[in-house]
Amino acid sequence: MTTEYCLVMITTPNNPTTHALTRAELESLGRFCAHHNAIVISDEVWENVVFDGLEHLSVLQIDSLKDRALKIGSAGKLFALTGWKVGFVCGPHTLVDQVARAHQFITFTTAPNLQYGVAYGLDLPTERFDDAREELRAARDHMTTRLGDAGFEILPADGSYFLNIDLTPLNLKMDGLAFAHHALETGGVATIPLQAFCPTGRELPILRLCFAKSLATLDKGIDGLIRAAKSA
Repeated sequence: MTTEYCLVMITTPNNPTTHALTRAELESLGRFCAHHNAIVISDEVWENVVFDGLEHLSVLQIDSLKDRALKIGSAGKLFALTGWKVGFVCGPHTLVDQVARAHQFITFTTAPNLQYGVAYGLDLPTERFDDAREELRAARDHMTTRLGDAGFEILPADGSYFLNIDLTPLNLKMDGLAFAHHALETGGVATIPLQAFCPTGRELPILRLCFAKSLATLDKGIDGLIRAAKSA
């Protein structure tokens, strides 16, 4: 950290860890930022996809952060319209004005009909998203049960539609990247090894999976992972 420039970037819920920051964690961040006079940019595109009774907390809901933070949202994630590529930024006008100045030179325009569609969606009652969240929770739990029964260790999944599995209990003679290749070749399943998010050279026995699929599709993928593990 320097006294001249200080910026903190966070993601909550996080991708790939899926962790949703708690009030205590955000308040701790607020004290840190106040001490360093830091600005926070918070990626909150998964704000509507949290499970198990958790409530998404935005940086803009924290007194010590609301005047020094920008929240990034995504219509693609909120409304399952990823092809639209429409996002938005919220925060105090002193910061949003600076974003707007830069934005005009980065993105020439966003289609007006998409902007109207997003504005309509943002005005919908929150209950509109309950059914979609419940479907995702059921898919997560289905994948958790089947893979857990097969010997994979399932890491906690607070939010997003990703699930991380630890290969360690399987005692495989390969790391996550090698098993990802093996699962693709022998099980027909595409996964993301978490070491892809880490500095080059770090080996991790953890894979990220996506459960935003039908149960039938998930079962095919799970069967493929189990076959791959048995032949590894």
